[in-house]
Amino acid sequence: MHSTTPTRRQFGRGLFSLTTGIAMSGLFGCGGSEAADDDEGPLAPLVQAQAVAVRPAVPGTMPDEGDPHKRTWMAFGASASIWGNRLLPVARANLGLIARTIAQFEPVTMLVRSNEQVLAGSACGPEVDLLVCPMDDLWMRDTGPVFVKDARGVRSGVNFNFNGWGGKQVFGRDRLVAAAVTKAAGVPLTATSLVLEGGGIEVDGLGTAIITESCVLNRNRNPGWTKAAVEAQLKTLLGLKTIIWLPGIAGKDITDGHTDFYARFAAPGVVIAHMDNDPASYDHAVTKRHLAILKTARDARGQLLKVVVLNAPTNVRPSLASSDFAAGYVNFYVCNDAVIAPQFGDAKADANARSTLLELFPTREVVQLNIDGIAAGGGGIHCTTQQEPA
Repeated sequence: MHSTTPTRRQFGRGLFSLTTGIAMSGLFGCGGSEAADDDEGPLAPLVQAQAVAVRPAVPGTMPDEGDPHKRTWMAFGASASIWGNRLLPVARANLGLIARTIAQFEPVTMLVRSNEQVLAGSACGPEVDLLVCPMDDLWMRDTGPVFVKDARGVRSGVNFNFNGWGGKQVFGRDRLVAAAVTKAAGVPLTATSLVLEGGGIEVDGLGTAIITESCVLNRNRNPGWTKAAVEAQLKTLLGLKTIIWLPGIAGKDITDGHTDFYARFAAPGVVIAHMDNDPASYDHAVTKRHLAILKTARDARGQLLKVVVLNAPTNVRPSLASSDFAAGYVNFYVCNDAVIAPQFGDAKADANARSTLLELFPTREVVQLNIDGIAAGGGGIHCTTQQEPA
């Protein structure tokens, strides 16, 4: 990524100055240079925002990711001002590969800037639907809505007020992606004053969630909110009964430690946990602590969790390897009839991840992809996607 921009797995290179969610012109390649990547202009999303109707928080339930999907939403939002010229073409190719692969199992809609439709169409192929929408970056898991269903099965999208992971990156356009997606999906948009990202929430669909404190309770998102107040709001919005809090780790990556890099549900009562065995890694101690918490935690049914560990690879392909590289297998995506997972060139670790996922998802095909460009930008397959339940 751009040398002055913090990536998702490496933070500490400087904060953006932000006013009402729009980066000040000239900072870190934003403003004028960002407009070169997107011909919509820097203030175009503000006009859209005025026309979006929202409703207050209403009870809903966030389904398990493994429940049937209507479609997957993605964003073709890599730009030179954020990713840099070296990673940009690789990230775009990875997005196309992920979208084409998921499209073999369910419909995929890819948001695309108006001036990049031909480029996106070439990368994604005819099986992927394109929808023109301004955006800043590609992380649909974080910028898109979190879809829920009410007691009658009616879908809506929750807007969790994306703020650039606590003001670390420009987000003037991305803060409006949730509204654009719900409008395109034809579902209501539910408002809340909580600020968080979809990557910070993992649910089993039966009332249990795993959430990292370092993200949701961070004052760069929710100053003044107590844990009890956050729980009460999330229980209403997402139909939760029990929240398992992991400490996470703040200030080391741009997300402040998203849950979907550390722990994922394979099924109710079954959690896949990321383990970093490198003592030199900042994730080593925190992943050990997470394992200890998960092994003694109980879900909404009062049952102890079965915890399956997926170790990080010991090496990755050298061409894009760096301290920013997100080398973890837990950031997979469950779509209709398949699990889309990464592979990093570590033959033993890749094979172990595949066999573990096949065992845990016996009715689904497991497809492993080389997504080194996305990983070099600090994210994974799950980070680039957002499911819309059927």
